[in-house]
Amino acid sequence: MTLCLDQLNRCTVAVDLGAARTRVYLKDTGLVVDEPSLAAVNTRTGSLIAVGEMAGGMAGRTPGHIRVVRPISGGTVVDIDMAQRMLRFLVDDKIRRAWRRKPMLRAAVCLPHDAEPIAQRAAVEVLGALGARKVEMVDTLIAAAVGCGLPVEQPEATMIVVCGAASTQVAVLSLGSIVAAEKVQVGGDAIDYAVVQHLRSEHELMLASKGLHPLHLALFDPMRIGTETEVRGRDVATGLSRTVLVNTAHVREAIHAPLTGVLDAIGRVLRECPPDLVADLAERGVMLAGGSAMLPGLDTMIEQATGMVVRVADNPDTCSVVGLGAMMEGKIRPMKLDPMVS
Repeated sequence: MTLCLDQLNRCTVAVDLGAARTRVYLKDTGLVVDEPSLAAVNTRTGSLIAVGEMAGGMAGRTPGHIRVVRPISGGTVVDIDMAQRMLRFLVDDKIRRAWRRKPMLRAAVCLPHDAEPIAQRAAVEVLGALGARKVEMVDTLIAAAVGCGLPVEQPEATMIVVCGAASTQVAVLSLGSIVAAEKVQVGGDAIDYAVVQHLRSEHELMLASKGLHPLHLALFDPMRIGTETEVRGRDVATGLSRTVLVNTAHVREAIHAPLTGVLDAIGRVLRECPPDLVADLAERGVMLAGGSAMLPGLDTMIEQATGMVVRVADNPDTCSVVGLGAMMEGKIRPMKLDPMVS
């Protein structure tokens, strides 16, 4: 790989700062934190009230002086102070004390492809709150590919599509390096927004964030395509609670438009690749990873547009941090490309 695995082997903790969830992987232990990237704060006093799952349960149900915020957007820290405070509370005290006993604690973090220097600096400062003296930064695309079990260290093409909450990243990898990559601002949040707008225009219903859950269950179940699902929300005109029956086939049509942005990104990546690598992809197909990899109809759309087989990773939401942990634990052995001596 182009990244230095020797430096990653010295790390003891891997962190994936996602827009939807924050995950922490401890060396020789596994995944120890998997919580929503949310924090509830009292705007009057500035005090932190809740983080993670508890803060998620407060979303949309708090008085005016309590706000539920996302300190991370699209894999980039947008509020360093709040992200530091959130991470401190998410990490168990016992684990944090164990880390502090190591004066030269090293940490590894996943960052989106082509992350700006300011985003890299923000990630370093957030992990510094845990006592990290040195932070190794790894491209999310490479980490996710390793976590999916793709042979990224071999001289053969592998394509991965990482679907997050705020964005989707597409890349072709070979010999541990990114040959071509694209990032589009289409993810699970954009799909949810399309569903909410569809219900507002077609049924005059305003849907709360929790109200999307029954629709998600119906959309992700192929046996329920074309069926009707009961959804409760607030009537646009009267403001009263109302229940409507929503056809899942119509909702799938509504989310088709934002998903075409992902297809455009895949097309641009394929056009940048050498023909030999594209031939490899025709045989090996595309791997979907990320928390939004199960977006309804996404795999079918990619198959129809590219003619390639599309597979979804076994645990798509944790691929990045698990792959980063595998590199940290030395489970990946890249090919030796030392200069030949004549």
